[in-house]
Amino acid sequence: MDRPLHGVALQLAALMLFVVMDTLFKLLSDFHAVQLAWARFTFSALAVAITLRLVMGRLPWRSRAPGLQVLRSLLLLGCTLTFTEALAHIPIADATAVGFASPLITVALAAVLLREPVGWRRWAGVAIGFVGVMIAVRPPFLTGEALHWAYLLPLCTATMFAFYQILTRRLAKLDDPRTTIMHTAIAAALAASLLQPFVFMPPAPIEWVGLVMVGLLGALSHGLLVLAYARAPASLLAPLSYSQLIWAMLAGILVFADWPDLFTLVGAAVIAAGGILIALPRRAAA
Repeated sequence: MDRPLHGVALQLAALMLFVVMDTLFKLLSDFHAVQLAWARFTFSALAVAITLRLVMGRLPWRSRAPGLQVLRSLLLLGCTLTFTEALAHIPIADATAVGFASPLITVALAAVLLREPVGWRRWAGVAIGFVGVMIAVRPPFLTGEALHWAYLLPLCTATMFAFYQILTRRLAKLDDPRTTIMHTAIAAALAASLLQPFVFMPPAPIEWVGLVMVGLLGALSHGLLVLAYARAPASLLAPLSYSQLIWAMLAGILVFADWPDLFTLVGAAVIAAGGILIALPRRAAA
């Protein structure tokens, strides 16, 4: 916690890698979302297992709450499936902006499920953030057009990821962080593997490279996040999450020629304002 600049650098690198992974998902969108999720979690689990075995000399399998570990992993699988499916239909910047509802939902769930104190400022941040989400999803009363169903998928992702974060906080009191990292991809990989006979499409050699890369990027980015939060406080790192939208916009423009429109920009700005209000230390907000 005494190297905040290192933590900031690690956090920014992790967020950039998340967007690189999402970009690969969109490039590989001809494959079924379940097959992409299988690749993401299977190769991620292998990478994490090899790394922990080399670093620790053993694999930290034993958990005090295996059921919660399985549920947490399956929630992350659900996040991947819904977000990957969204990327097949809408621009990456739009999906990322709507997905920023997750920290707002997490605050509400933390107050209800974990009994964490949430003051008026954080509730105000949640309310502002949801206004931004409503703008980003382009509701008919703003655009005069029918809402594209795919904009609801990142909202599903955000909700499941909020529950994922709540379970992460709960498990932090029960298991070693390395145990939780070890279990993150296992149940998801097994569940996705069971569905492969129904969806698997043989990849070309270059596509195999992409499928392996999404798994490695997932493992590396989550590892960098763990290292970042070990070096800097959450109140400093949390607002940096919104830099992910910058990378998403750049990826959309450079790779897919998708330019963000006014709804994306305004919605993202309002969501970021609400998120930063939530993340501000109490002394700064006074």
